[in-house]
Amino acid sequence: MKRSIRMNPSDNVTTALANLDAGETIQVVSASQEPLEQLKALQPISFGHKIALNKIEKGSNIVKYGEVIGIATQSIEKGNHVHVHNVESARIQMPKAVRERKG
Repeated sequence: MKRSIRMNPSDNVTTALANLDAGETIQVVSASQEPLEQLKALQPISFGHKIALNKIEKGSNIVKYGEVIGIATQSIEKGNHVHVHNVESARIQMPKAVRERKG
């Protein structure tokens, strides 16, 4: 089974450790490689990209490494891809062309 990693217990995203197909079930592990839960990827997700660990409402913080890295620009369902198309960076302003790009 493919895996993803949740770096901090307060994170609401996990990072894919392989390319994932839509509908594929993955094992979420902690930074110390402890199995945490299984999660179904609802969309194709590339290696290194983020996946929602639970439903994230529009306007909510995206948390990775225990730090706010962005704000959800739309509601994101558990298992969906979390990337520039549905997150506004908390650190830099991304160009509109990048924000509107899919994947």
